[in-house]
Amino acid sequence: MTDTNLFQPGTPVVCRDVHAGRVWTAMPKRVVEDTGHVLTLAYWPGIESLAPRTWITSLATGDDTARKQGLADLAAGTWRLGPHRWQHTEVRSHFLAGEWFSVHCFQDATTREPLRWYVNFERPYQRRGFGIDTMDLALDLVVTPDLSGHHWKDEEEYAQLRRLGVVDDYTARQLERARGRAIGMLDGQGGPFAAGWPTWAPDPAWPLPMLPPGADEATPSTTPYRA
Repeated sequence: MTDTNLFQPGTPVVCRDVHAGRVWTAMPKRVVEDTGHVLTLAYWPGIESLAPRTWITSLATGDDTARKQGLADLAAGTWRLGPHRWQHTEVRSHFLAGEWFSVHCFQDATTREPLRWYVNFERPYQRRGFGIDTMDLALDLVVTPDLSGHHWKDEEEYAQLRRLGVVDDYTARQLERARGRAIGMLDGQGGPFAAGWPTWAPDPAWPLPMLPPGADEATPSTTPYRA
């Protein structure tokens, strides 16, 4: 990849989850660094994105039924998007080219207190002119800021996606291998974990990134719905 294909620091980009040609989420972020192998993005309170209405309801009310319905909607292709404003935390995200997971650092937006590392298992990202497309596969690994402990999260949701056919056998095999690579990276303190917790804050000169027109438009897909 040549430098002309890289996103420049400070550039606004859109990170989307896309399934079966439809946008599941769309969030504008700003580029911290782009090496071609690792794309580092940032987002913080006030940024407005698009997300499934069931997820927004679940987040606001704690209603687990809405969250489960969202996964059923994903499988059926019947979800609807709504606006969502990010709150409370600043997040520095590392997307690794060709990898089935990304690594995120969450910190309190007021105190800058480190909260957690978050390994999000997802399809390898694809670059678009406006940013990147991937697809969240529900499974997560939550790690303490000092890397001393971790636990798996949302394994039940991942199992539901398996039952619904959103995660097929090929994808499941890729995720099992990715689990091992993520744990190996954590244990060896490699990749984004190598330098320990990053001391950072959003550049005060950066205005909030905004979604461009068409951010929710359909895109070609290689992950069709499965009955």
